[in-house]
Amino acid sequence: MSIPRPTRGQENAGAGLRFLESASPSSGHSRLALGLSYRGQAYHGWQSQPGGRTVQDHLQGALQAFIGQPKVAVNVVCAGRTDTGVHAVQQVVHIDPPVDRGLASWVRGTNRYLPSDVAVQWCQAVPADFHARYSARGRRYRFVLLQSVVRPSLETGLCGWVFRPLELSVMQSAARLLLGEHDFSAFRSADCQSPTPLKTLRAINIHQRGAYWHFDFDANAFLQHMVRNLMGSLLAVGSGRRSVAWLADVLASRDRSLAAPTFPADGLYFLGPYYDAHHGIPAHPPGLDWLP
Repeated sequence: MSIPRPTRGQENAGAGLRFLESASPSSGHSRLALGLSYRGQAYHGWQSQPGGRTVQDHLQGALQAFIGQPKVAVNVVCAGRTDTGVHAVQQVVHIDPPVDRGLASWVRGTNRYLPSDVAVQWCQAVPADFHARYSARGRRYRFVLLQSVVRPSLETGLCGWVFRPLELSVMQSAARLLLGEHDFSAFRSADCQSPTPLKTLRAINIHQRGAYWHFDFDANAFLQHMVRNLMGSLLAVGSGRRSVAWLADVLASRDRSLAAPTFPADGLYFLGPYYDAHHGIPAHPPGLDWLP
């Protein structure tokens, strides 16, 4: 149960992020894709809100400042909305630029106006029919979890925490029941705006590295709080408080009240969407090398 590797074309597109060296002085394109990373603790998620404390608000404000035309709107479309406190290794967005700038200038110029915990990693010219959300073939999340009798300190906000021992084999058995297309209503937030609860969960990869656990999720799309709700139930099984059969019953019930409580967002990372290779979207941003 492993996350599919990008194609060779996708790997080449991201190797070394060579656009920073090879970009022409002027982009001259009607649509641009940008890759964004951010630490989510300080923000009320991705989507713009009246209070302005979201990643989208900061990005749009930075783009506005960079182009230097306050009356010209810059509309940002993202690959997947993240919740309050959720981090992103690669959030992909697209814009239709109202001014002509070099690709590297969009990266450096926008970052000048962003807070230190948000940064544009790359900028890529894409065809006019590219859509950050609808062109994506799937999306990936990773949950980093500390299993310890003592709560985290240095990594506060960057990893989840459980104090009970976990059993890998039973969590893997439970994860297999979730694979494929299902109605995930039992793991859906009451505020979810998705038109359908039917999603295809392609892979769940669980492995342990010392005191830390990694839970990797790959799906065509995710419902609001879906990963956090799945985590709560997988951990209930892994700690022995619930059985594998219980999780199967919860999934079949489509009843959110029967599943485990939503797990905190600490430790949840949006690894990003993936696309067909011809779009040329970098598949391996630097954050993937840093993420433990």
